[in-house]
Amino acid sequence: MTDVVLPCLNEAPALPGLLSRMPAGYRVIVADNGSTDGSAEVARDLGAYVVTVPQPGYGAAVHAGILAASSSRSGDGDADDGIVCVMDADGSFDPAELPLVADPVRAGAARLVLGRRRPVTRGAWPPHARLGNAILAARLRRTTGLDVHDIGPMRAARRDDLLSLGLRDRRFGYPLELLVAAARAGWTVTEVDVAYHPRAAGTHSKVTGTVRGTARAIRDMSAVLAR
Repeated sequence: MTDVVLPCLNEAPALPGLLSRMPAGYRVIVADNGSTDGSAEVARDLGAYVVTVPQPGYGAAVHAGILAASSSRSGDGDADDGIVCVMDADGSFDPAELPLVADPVRAGAARLVLGRRRPVTRGAWPPHARLGNAILAARLRRTTGLDVHDIGPMRAARRDDLLSLGLRDRRFGYPLELLVAAARAGWTVTEVDVAYHPRAAGTHSKVTGTVRGTARAIRDMSAVLAR
């Protein structure tokens, strides 16, 4: 059984469709980061394990979900493979593609696998967000030597490996700090193409939907590179 952490802030409209498409062998942990739209209740009603994360921030939600991966397995009788996937909860990714990122980790071909977003429609990834991502990825390649092109919000690694890195960022800098730390630790990091869809109706992006959100994420990530 593979755990899937969904960092969640007001994603109630997306959760039913998202959880209904989860492939067999993948168990959902919704890391609720202060939702006011009933996301936690919706997730519980759909059978997901929910952890409440009072500290605001994307990194805080992801970290809490990874920590909760062990407790979510308690007493369920399912064998665990130690792998944790992370995926946005807004419906922009297809859960059926989770094996694309998890299987190379399971096979030992990589320590960390990122989903490289391939937009399925013109509006799925706004130009300002795509440009910001490309700039950060280029800086990351120069700084670390990792051959990555997306600071991907869909990824997989082993839980113990992730915790061993001691990541500290609890905001939008978390994904970049993960990659920098993985490079320093000598991990094999690879990318696989995944489809990137428009968010589910009724959800609102915290990053890509607005120039302000993208600028905030770039600021947080730039601070990681500066360190």
